[in-house]
Amino acid sequence: MALTGRIPPDFGNLTFFVSLDLHSNNFYGNLPREMARLRRLRFVKLSFNNFSGEVPSWFGDLHQLEVLTLSNNSFSGSIPSLLLNISTIQILALTYNSLEGQIPKEIENLRLAGNKLISSIPPPLFNASMLVTLYLYNNFLQGNIPEEIEKHQNLKDLAIQSNRLTGSIPASIFNISEIESIALFDNASEKLPPDMCDGLPMLEELYLSFNKLCGYMPLILSNCSKLQTLYLSANEFDGPIYSEIGQLSNLKNLYRESNHFEGRNNIIGFLPREVGDLTKLQILQVNENMLTGLIPKTLEKLQNLKYFNISFNKLVADTPSGGPLQNLSSQ
Repeated sequence: MALTGRIPPDFGNLTFFVSLDLHSNNFYGNLPREMARLRRLRFVKLSFNNFSGEVPSWFGDLHQLEVLTLSNNSFSGSIPSLLLNISTIQILALTYNSLEGQIPKEIENLRLAGNKLISSIPPPLFNASMLVTLYLYNNFLQGNIPEEIEKHQNLKDLAIQSNRLTGSIPASIFNISEIESIALFDNASEKLPPDMCDGLPMLEELYLSFNKLCGYMPLILSNCSKLQTLYLSANEFDGPIYSEIGQLSNLKNLYRESNHFEGRNNIIGFLPREVGDLTKLQILQVNENMLTGLIPKTLEKLQNLKYFNISFNKLVADTPSGGPLQNLSSQ
């Protein structure tokens, strides 16, 4: 059963506390000022409640604080500048509140998604090398992604989707050798660097849907050998799907619908036979393109395929003789 009510001021007398975990309850109201006396606190987890008001500035006085999670509450106002002075903090999670103001730096795990952050992503955010996780999605950030992002060679998870970012996606993002997940969808980015995936040996997830990306997909994408999920939907790509896609042997989810991909010609068809080499593929979604030709028989090898969508194209298919597509008809 979830706890409910306000946190009483007497909480401030529990000065021996090192960890305070009240997440996923029904607490509400402001955090009492008396909690500032809890100077030994290292871990504070208050997410998934109904706390409101401003994030208290006295958090900045908790100089041993390592983890502060206040996500999914109703906090408003600015992110306190005193939070920037806590040198020990490693995880700061303020997602899904109504916060504005500065984006803190010098934090290993920074989660500010679902707030009201505006203007551009400040380049000083990337002056430190300790950042591992950066969640800024579902805000109102504008402008370009700073080139300085490549300074974070330890960055593993970058999620800045659903903002108002424009311009070219900087090549520096694709020089972060440790990165495992890049989510840039639902912005207004227009161009990919031609040498992307040259330095991404660890990349597993790439989300680029719902932008304004155009032209041919860089052939070098096939170098991302660990890629498992690739979202390219709802852009303005054209040209063929290269046969080299068969090199992505770990690919499980491929979304390329609502573009302008065309086949190399009407004999080979738009789907290269090498797609059949993606034996781990579970989702293949290429509907609403401008595609013609035959569906390659090699798709019969996709034994793990769970979802297959090629609707709204001009494709022709013989009924496959085996595999997960054996019940497919040309109707």
